[in-house]
Amino acid sequence: MKKVVKFGGSSLASAEQFKKVGNIIMSDPDRKYVIPSAPGKRFTKDTKVTDLLYRCYEAAVSGEDFSETLNQIKERYNEIIQGLGLDLSLDDEFSVIETSFKNKEGKDYAASRGEYLNGIIMAKYLDYEFIDPVNYIFFSENGRLNQEKTYKNLGKKLAKTERAVIPGFYGCGVDGKVQTFSRGGSDVTGSIVAKAVIADIYENWTDVSGVLVADPRIIENPKPIDTVTYKELRELSYMGASVLHEDAIFPVRTEGIPINIRNTNRPEDKGTFIVESTCVKPEYTITGIAGKKGFVSITIEKDMMNSQVGFGRKVLEAFEKEGVSFEHMPSGIDTLTVFVHQDEFQQKEQAVLANLHRSVHPDAIEMEGDLSLVAVVGRGMKATRGTAGRIFSALAHANVNVKMIDQGSSELNIIIGVQDKDFETAIKAIYDIFVTIRL
Repeated sequence: MKKVVKFGGSSLASAEQFKKVGNIIMSDPDRKYVIPSAPGKRFTKDTKVTDLLYRCYEAAVSGEDFSETLNQIKERYNEIIQGLGLDLSLDDEFSVIETSFKNKEGKDYAASRGEYLNGIIMAKYLDYEFIDPVNYIFFSENGRLNQEKTYKNLGKKLAKTERAVIPGFYGCGVDGKVQTFSRGGSDVTGSIVAKAVIADIYENWTDVSGVLVADPRIIENPKPIDTVTYKELRELSYMGASVLHEDAIFPVRTEGIPINIRNTNRPEDKGTFIVESTCVKPEYTITGIAGKKGFVSITIEKDMMNSQVGFGRKVLEAFEKEGVSFEHMPSGIDTLTVFVHQDEFQQKEQAVLANLHRSVHPDAIEMEGDLSLVAVVGRGMKATRGTAGRIFSALAHANVNVKMIDQGSSELNIIIGVQDKDFETAIKAIYDIFVTIRL
């Protein structure tokens, strides 16, 4: 069996955490390919190494003295090396980094050094081969992964490598320079490596014991989800759940490789399995609840709009012209409502309204801001009657006014619009009706 294991920044923030990671890897000989992140926070007010690198590089670009920040980064790594008792020096690497910063090598290069240096330490600690992804993971001109080139080169290299450490977060751009994924991109690297070696499991180790039914900042000790499908997780991630980088799903999905979200600090917990499909019945009717604040609704009223060919297209073009994307678009016979991000829309609202008046000549336009969208997601909703009724009954009992209802055709999710002030109350009410009362 082949397992690819990725460890997040909090799992590698100190020598003590490194030792936990080492024990996890060594406890299972199938854990053959390791993807480390850069060191995260050791305590609440600490600074992540990636943020220190950004700060350091910005000072270098501005012509300021960045030696103090660079020394602070050195100390973080030396503390880990000394705590692990390794015979290792990163002086040569830091000399190259200092010169590259002075030469303005690029912001992506600067950010990637956190994973690069942690990878060197991890490879030394485990006695695994170190593989620099800049030589094997490639981006296309559009900034997306060059899949053909990447899987050909990475697959060929890993086929000859029994055990390896491959730093996360970065690869090589079309110009030959370091290019990074978006923040949290080490998840994506792990997924790419898992596909390249056709792994049996991709384990993603972090500081929580899997995906939770709801946000722990809103619900106290929410229940973990044992098994979630790729589709369900995509819906939850899109609406704010952030356990896994959303782009990490696609590489493993094409190979049917399950992802297992695990907790470095509680390795005995089985965590959450993310799979293509499953016959495992979910413990609750719903799989999870997630949501976002800060939306505005624009309702267009027009008699007989349903008989006007191209009406919806013209409405969306009015937003597209001003570079405003939409989230949801529920409609009635003579009304159509568009939900957009309020912070994106506010500066362009008058231009959008003018476009709407010119293109569709509405009878009236109404706007309402400070709205939230809450997604209730679950494959179990398909086979359960009365789910929507239970949701709205729970919200009514909590005195939450529902502003919008939108159910996907797949019956996998129900989106509810509420006022921002009712956001947390709505999530608690839905959680209680499906999870707490069920217990």
